Amino acid sequence: MKIIKRSGAEDVFDRQKIVKAITKANETGDSAPELTNRQIDYISLVIEDYCKDAGRALSVEEIQELVESHIILQGAPETAKRYIRYRYNRSLARVANTTDNQILSLIECNNEEVKQENSNKNPTVNSVQRDYMAGEVSKDLTKRILLPPEIVEAHENGIIHFHDADYFAQHMHNCDLVNLEDMLQNGTVISGTMIEKPHSFSTACNIATQIIAQVASNQYGGQSISLTHLAPFVQISREKIKKETIAEMEELGVKPTQEKLHSIVEERLKKEIKRGVQTIQYQVVTLLTTNGQAPFVTVFMYLNEAKDEVLKHDLAMIIEEVLKQRIVGVKNEAGTYVTPAFPKLIYVLEDDNVTDDSKYGYLTRLAAKCTAKRMVPDYISEKIMLKLKVDENGNGNCYTCMGCRSFLTPYVDENRKPKYYGRFNQGVVTLNLVDVACTAIENGGTEEDFWRILNERLELCHKALRCRHERLVGTLSDAAPILWQYGALARLKKGEPITKLLYGGYSTLSLGYAGLWECVYEISKKKLTEAEGEELGLKIMQALNDACLKWRNEENIHYSLYGTPLESTTYKFAKCLQKRFGKIKGVTDKNYITNSYHIHVTEPIDAFDKLALESKFQELSPGGAISYVEVPNMQDNIDAVMSVMQFIYDNIMYAELNTKSDYCHECGYDGEIQIVTDEDGKLVWECPNCHNRDQNKMNVARRTCGYIGTQFWNQGRTQEIKERVLHL
Repeated sequence: MKIIKRSGAEDVFDRQKIVKAITKANETGDSAPELTNRQIDYISLVIEDYCKDAGRALSVEEIQELVESHIILQGAPETAKRYIRYRYNRSLARVANTTDNQILSLIECNNEEVKQENSNKNPTVNSVQRDYMAGEVSKDLTKRILLPPEIVEAHENGIIHFHDADYFAQHMHNCDLVNLEDMLQNGTVISGTMIEKPHSFSTACNIATQIIAQVASNQYGGQSISLTHLAPFVQISREKIKKETIAEMEELGVKPTQEKLHSIVEERLKKEIKRGVQTIQYQVVTLLTTNGQAPFVTVFMYLNEAKDEVLKHDLAMIIEEVLKQRIVGVKNEAGTYVTPAFPKLIYVLEDDNVTDDSKYGYLTRLAAKCTAKRMVPDYISEKIMLKLKVDENGNGNCYTCMGCRSFLTPYVDENRKPKYYGRFNQGVVTLNLVDVACTAIENGGTEEDFWRILNERLELCHKALRCRHERLVGTLSDAAPILWQYGALARLKKGEPITKLLYGGYSTLSLGYAGLWECVYEISKKKLTEAEGEELGLKIMQALNDACLKWRNEENIHYSLYGTPLESTTYKFAKCLQKRFGKIKGVTDKNYITNSYHIHVTEPIDAFDKLALESKFQELSPGGAISYVEVPNMQDNIDAVMSVMQFIYDNIMYAELNTKSDYCHECGYDGEIQIVTDEDGKLVWECPNCHNRDQNKMNVARRTCGYIGTQFWNQGRTQEIKERVLHL
């Protein structure tokens, strides 16, 4: 059985340490000891049992609070006071420097919390450690100086989550849609070097990957690019190849027919497209940004984004090659093809590709095969999105999300034209809805108390979001030239502030939310899958939207409701809830809480019913959300995958299918790696074939919150993965 020390390092639980601490407090006073040795031993045994039943490693602070409570329960108030006083004095001694131990534990790879904070960062790598070390310093500054105390306290207690506090000291934003079209067509500057319009498709792909790396190093969130912006360079390459081929034929004294010439040119063009796509695929997964991970990039595939049929045809060629290469995968260090985490792929379902007999139906079937093998792409329904994303002109729009599911609000520029590329998100603050419900109900309150507390918490979130906004106000374009001066997001002058881009809808601020399932159940004892629970859930979602609209109208800043893709925070929130309210059946009895509006992972429900129900909640999450269905190995049942995709097209804006993609280096097993409980009560990954438990000798890829993770997860998220039921 393990515990988590203050430094974040994991250690073995030692009951005798509790006995020694209580004994010292018991014997230090002037009066006779209040506790017998038997009582002290009893307290330590009760706490040991509690730790065993917790299903996770408790922190030192949690154990010490248990000690205080049980000393008081044994009728020893003076001993409890001395124990509390000792803890207080020790905490004062630690206040002088709150980061040293955390940083040292990071360097030695002993910090269990940070090691599993991000499922796509390897904490043993120097660049990741450097980023985490800088993050510890930044978080320290943020908590002590930059944020109001009430925001820090709410964050620490899991009432809200102030995302990416480790980057807040810098004037950085979250995520964006890169204006790749502007940068490729009009040129850009990378590291002081002028990059002109490329003269071939493969060169355009190479420049695109350099842009991706530069953008990733100047922000902390995800970015999205569209393949449509690369499509014009296919024709440039076609003309170049045709010219070279004719010259080659003339030199050989050969005069081919136009049909033969076309065939040769198109064959050579396909090879160029293959090389260009390989450049994107391999450079994205092999690049390391300044924060020590591959760029978190999304590649958008939308046929109707093309301006004419010729461009659409060329775009289809690129999409086909992207899907084919992703199906193959990339080789790991052992030379085995595995599923890469990035780039994330999004495929738009449209009238002319959604069925096998439609013009581009072959691409959708290829996407289905890719989903079954490699868990991507995600799917956007053009049909539904055009209904939901209506701009000021009254027109529906279809566009990509940024990184992990966050969507920009519809926007038209000064020429009344819709604009998405070049826009960004300022940051996220997430509200723990479960805590709102528990605070109201567990203190003897009613549903009315819930609404009162919800409004108070919303104002707290609003204040925290304003901190994010104000941190960016006045930022000069020189802070990130690739973003603000050279086209990724804008073309401002040197020394010009980015402030004007923070208002009027050009950028957004995201109010995140988590745990709607548990929140509704705590208030009504009904599930979201029941009529009363669904009604209450939708009412809560509408209230969150109303708050965003109120703030927007008052401040001319586009606040938007965002279904937060909690990764490590799902575990943090669960621990905080258990600390404050204990284990409430169906509410706080798991080591995780449910992402956004999702149906609970343990709830048996059909895939189509799940998507239909969640579509109602997704509509009320305009700042971003994604639904999913958990499926078994579907590689031999592509027709079933196609059926789900057709249902997505007709019913929900954005969804995905969760499959598994694993590999054991010890025995070559390529089925599903299992989650088991080890002798310490900890959840670990194990190959069912050879029983290998060494994470360094296996590849595991899972969707955890809308994107694929490959570096394993904390105990809360691991429990959530283990408990997922199949929907198909």
